[in-house]
Amino acid sequence: MTDSPKTTAPVAATGAARPAFGANRGAAGRGGRPGQGGNRPGGGDSRGKGGARGGRRDDREPREFEQKILELARVTRVTKGGKRMRFRASLVIGDRRGRVGFGVAKGADVAMAVEKAFRQAKKNMVTVPLVKETIPHEVTRKFAAAIVLLKPAPQGTGLKCGGPARMVLELAGVPNAVSKLMGSSNKINNAKATFLALVALRKPDAVSVITA
Repeated sequence: MTDSPKTTAPVAATGAARPAFGANRGAAGRGGRPGQGGNRPGGGDSRGKGGARGGRRDDREPREFEQKILELARVTRVTKGGKRMRFRASLVIGDRRGRVGFGVAKGADVAMAVEKAFRQAKKNMVTVPLVKETIPHEVTRKFAAAIVLLKPAPQGTGLKCGGPARMVLELAGVPNAVSKLMGSSNKINNAKATFLALVALRKPDAVSVITA
């Protein structure tokens, strides 16, 4: 008994051959998804350089006044419901061209206290007269227990000052001066005494007009 040979029916063609995997990738962007790669506005080669969004802006307007914090303290007030904690900021501002201001304010947080002190300092601006890159004459002023002495200095001396007086004279733009703080180490009182001394400064021509 012999086995008959097996016959197989021909398989009909199903159509064109399938394309290789990934052949059409990149036609509509990365992974074939529209909106990425070439079709993405601002994408492609400009990605990472800002694209359509634009780069970082460095043309910010300079501030009118420079500010420095003289003292930052946490203060408490005893009330019926308990202690109420707030922050007190003492701020000195100036344009280094003869104008300087001082402000003290309290706030619920540090940022609020500094902002309120800045607004107060802008309302209390003082113009400092300069003669040959120094103050016109010697002056002494007292506020509470603080006493401040300001003296003119020749060119090249710099500021031989310490504490609040140095900060105030730096932001006022006084290049040469000598100061002495006496009587108290309270920063706020010393700063206020320094401002009283700056208000008392007069140029020689203004003094001659007053005496005449």
